[in-house]
Amino acid sequence: MDELLKLDNQYCFPIYVAAKEVIKLYKPALDKFNLTYTQYITLLVLWEKDNILVKDLGDKLYLESNTLTPLLQKLEKKELISRVKDENDKRKVYIRLTEKGYKLKDSAKEIPQELMCKISYNNEKFKQLTILLKELITDIKEQN
Repeated sequence: MDELLKLDNQYCFPIYVAAKEVIKLYKPALDKFNLTYTQYITLLVLWEKDNILVKDLGDKLYLESNTLTPLLQKLEKKELISRVKDENDKRKVYIRLTEKGYKLKDSAKEIPQELMCKISYNNEKFKQLTILLKELITDIKEQN
């Protein structure tokens, strides 16, 4: 029974540490743009699909509104996004990139490559890891 409570036997611990360490690797690249990792992934979603509902953005990023709201306020203060209420339903708020937010995309293209150079995984290993982690996320979400 004591084996179950050893840190080395916890499946979640290596995932937790890996996530922290990867985010730490991003920091120097993101500092050049005055962005946090969470702000960066928010922009990634918007560069992929602009003019998205706050709810859909939160779903995509797995973020609750109490985390998302201050994040969006900071991005708005940096003039990278704007929040626009739906004219027909004021409860719906859309997130849109500003011109400054669009322009940042070209400069930010260096970030993924910079990170890849810091980790000795090849593309195939990253693809395998991504598939496994997405399966894990799906399994966990189905339990909730």
